[in-house]
Amino acid sequence: KTLRGPKTMRTAQLFAFAFIAIFAFARSAEVRAEWHEASTSHFVIYSDSRADDLKRFAEVLERFHRAMELETGRTVPPPSPSSRVTVYMVGSLDQLREIYGAPGSNVGGFYIPRSSGSVAFVPNIRIAGGERDRSLSTLLHEYAHHFLISSSPHAMPRWLSEGAAEYFASAKFLSDGSVEIGLPNNERGWELANAAPVSVIELFDLEAYNRRVGRRYDAYYGRSWLLYHYLRFEPERGGQLTRYWAEVANGQSSLEAAEAIFGDLDQLEDELKRYGRQRRMAGMRFSQAEISTGSAQVRKLDEGQQAIMPVIIRIARGANAEAAADLAKSAREITLTFADSAEAFAALAAAENAAGNFDAAIAAADQALALGPSTKQALSEKGLALFAKARDSENKAQAYTEAMKPFLALNRLENDHPLPLIHLYRSQVERGLEPNETARHALERAFVLAPFDHNLAFDVALMLAAEGQTDLAAMTLAPVAAGPHGGNRAERANLLRNALLKAAPGTAFDASPFLLAPIGLEDSDENGD
Repeated sequence: KTLRGPKTMRTAQLFAFAFIAIFAFARSAEVRAEWHEASTSHFVIYSDSRADDLKRFAEVLERFHRAMELETGRTVPPPSPSSRVTVYMVGSLDQLREIYGAPGSNVGGFYIPRSSGSVAFVPNIRIAGGERDRSLSTLLHEYAHHFLISSSPHAMPRWLSEGAAEYFASAKFLSDGSVEIGLPNNERGWELANAAPVSVIELFDLEAYNRRVGRRYDAYYGRSWLLYHYLRFEPERGGQLTRYWAEVANGQSSLEAAEAIFGDLDQLEDELKRYGRQRRMAGMRFSQAEISTGSAQVRKLDEGQQAIMPVIIRIARGANAEAAADLAKSAREITLTFADSAEAFAALAAAENAAGNFDAAIAAADQALALGPSTKQALSEKGLALFAKARDSENKAQAYTEAMKPFLALNRLENDHPLPLIHLYRSQVERGLEPNETARHALERAFVLAPFDHNLAFDVALMLAAEGQTDLAAMTLAPVAAGPHGGNRAERANLLRNALLKAAPGTAFDASPFLLAPIGLEDSDENGD
């Protein structure tokens, strides 16, 4: 199918990171409509939208997932219930930006990958007449990252990661149930025409790009999208993109692989410039029959969940101890009114944990479990609080045995929940024990279930390095080192990975010199746009 190229353009948006203001969202939520939850195979979505609108939106996201499977030729196994991406639709753009921590910014949505359950935050999105707004594009961009990381163990060079995400983010959902992928990305059009230029060599050589990049907004995302689109659809370049990525996965640098596969990069630069001037570009359309998905299940939240939803959203976003203390105070007041809501007490337990009130978190989790013995969040929050207390216990053997009990109960409810697997391993390491084979396999299994969690990738790499599996440890760290937003974690991962590649295979490797400090806020995995 041939589709008309860019007409009107909007500037791409920058993002920033900061912590939250607490009460404005809670006050506004008091006058909002009823909250609903939509559940599908890959998503859980919370919104105060009408149930029918939310159902349609959830099914659109499932169609997007299926279209990505068809376009990439990859099938991602359905995640366990708690590993689905949770999407919070939080009202207006102003409310979203307050939650993000950057009022007055241009942020349209953001995403945080976690082994405990990845979360995305967007304003309320309306889909009408097949059109999509910018916040939906942001959500699709971030879910594309999530899908691509989940479906391949190999790191993607930054330009390829962002180019692919932009390629999928321009998807259009038609009223007949079909989905169009690979449409001209009009949201990057202004950038290509007006922002500081980025050459193909700078796309392939990230160090060269970083040396040149300045404060002026540049066309990195737009050029990455354009190159990805060109290599995807240009017949004479057929198969080159796959071979390029394979060479990078086999250890060649991005620039070396590009020169080997694409040939003369100056010629590629000229071809890409001509391609960007076209008024028509190819795209893919998948019919409703090809991407048929099951129906979303929608339910109205109980009154306790309705009331405590602002706290749930703030805790899911991440709060420092001071903000969490205020959230816990609000949650305590809500549970006084809604004393029969297991979900409200589970949210209180999460807030108490975030505030460092571990005994109070255990008490709230116990109350939630008394009301609902299968409340998974209550089990995980109780386990997290007990682990925090066990670290300072004099009788660590007994303390960690008790701390594992909620996670073992959670594992019985959901065998593939990553947290029990992770904490089985940590219960031995934190006691100073050599983790046994069962614990090591549990950590590896958790990483299979949550490959997008970079903290978990570090844990697995350290375990493998200590076992002398240095090549496998280096491969595990490759996606962390190639993280598109950089940061201290990516830099540390790159240093450790390079050292692992030089180490003698089969010999235990001490990675402690590379762990200079805990991960700070600048190393957050969250992606905003």
